[in-house]
Amino acid sequence: MPKTIKGLAGRTPPVPSADPDAIAEWCRRQMPDLQPLVMQLDELIRGTVQHLDLALQRNRAFYGLPNVGWIIELAPYAVSVNVLFFGGADFPSPPPLGTTDRTRYIKLTGLDDEQRLQLRSWIKLAARTPGWL
Repeated sequence: MPKTIKGLAGRTPPVPSADPDAIAEWCRRQMPDLQPLVMQLDELIRGTVQHLDLALQRNRAFYGLPNVGWIIELAPYAVSVNVLFFGGADFPSPPPLGTTDRTRYIKLTGLDDEQRLQLRSWIKLAARTPGWL
């Protein structure tokens, strides 16, 4: 049974970072086995959506857009990375995990070509879907 992620109520949105290299440095500090995956996900997100706001909070990376809000969160754990889409429930074909609020997510231990295509599609949708303000 998938772990239920708590809603955003009671959480404080992150503050955008003034340092554009903060996320890259954060990627390098992840567990050695997860570093390549975290870096691939960061590159995929940044390569798909331009002009992102970036933030770090509680060892998690956040990606957002000024008029849309925070749209994606990367949450690394010991053996996997969760990619959360704050407006994911509004996607025509949402990510499979999550039942709280509008957030949906996918848990990854690797990234193959099929997953990369699906993620790129969700990332594009996230950029057009209201996120966490």
